Amino acid sequence: MTTASRTRVAIVGLGMAVTPHAQSLRDLADRVEVAGAFSRTPKRRGDFAQRFGFPVADDLDALVDDRSIAAVLILTPPRTHLPLVERFAAAGKHVLLEKPLEADTARAEAVVEACERAGVRLGVVLQHRFRPAARALAGWMREGALGDIAAASVCVPWWRPQTYYDDPGRGTLARDGGGVLITQAIHTLDLFLSLTPPLSDVAAFAATTAVHRMETEDIACAALRFRNGALGTLDATTASYPGFAERIAIVGTRGTAQLVAGKVDVHWHDGRRESVGEEATLGGGADPMAFANDAHRAVLAEFLDAIEQDRPPTNDGRSALLVHDLIDAVLASSRAHAPVTVRQRTP
Repeated sequence: MTTASRTRVAIVGLGMAVTPHAQSLRDLADRVEVAGAFSRTPKRRGDFAQRFGFPVADDLDALVDDRSIAAVLILTPPRTHLPLVERFAAAGKHVLLEKPLEADTARAEAVVEACERAGVRLGVVLQHRFRPAARALAGWMREGALGDIAAASVCVPWWRPQTYYDDPGRGTLARDGGGVLITQAIHTLDLFLSLTPPLSDVAAFAATTAVHRMETEDIACAALRFRNGALGTLDATTASYPGFAERIAIVGTRGTAQLVAGKVDVHWHDGRRESVGEEATLGGGADPMAFANDAHRAVLAEFLDAIEQDRPPTNDGRSALLVHDLIDAVLASSRAHAPVTVRQRTP
């Protein structure tokens, strides 16, 4: 139920990802009320209640059936998303879903369709779009300030220790749906796609380095061609110790933009230079949660706005499918040892 004061929400999943969401819910307490936070694990419920003071729930059915709850934050592992979204959407609840949409694209499409069928809003936690520097760059791109785009590249040189992948299910197809692309680089890849022309095709390689023992890829690289003829590169890994800032570079006919972590610098052909934001730790090292919750708070606030204004969130499900298509194309090209056309769809 959305009232003039606060929107009642449920949380499902109290693992590692919950911290910035809970902090954001506290920050926006004047707009949102937590009706219950669910985990199957009593210890997680107890730890969460002690840390954040929100009510917890041991009955998922009760949250689904509670008509006073307007929305749900689903923060569980990727392979669990579809059945949870289907249940809550069918009960008329809007969904804010931790990335990725699901563990594979077919299930991701089913998530989007379930919300559309139920007439509820679907937001996806791809928070890099909401950082001030990213928003400034997106504004320049919308205005065409950089001119025609000639090249665009993305690099995510992150680090995860082997202990991270020793956690049961992590980096597996069964739980996560893949490795560095769908779990770590997806944030920067989603931002990259929101800034660039549509992709045409990729020629890629992906592998597991000698640094890690894991089922899926911890490194991927690709040559990119965009539908407007521009070229670029993709480079993503979790084997780059101790972890470095992700980078997006966009070369236009009027200037070049370099977005590094939380700061963007634009060098214009007329000699001007503009900068927005500041470099910040964004979870690229051994501690995946080593970042502030500002962008998560912005995601939540915009999601609440979308509910109140009865419109799709900026980071809705259709938009999020584009990054799944890119990941699929990179992995397919690596398997085939040949260029692959990226699926074309309208976000």
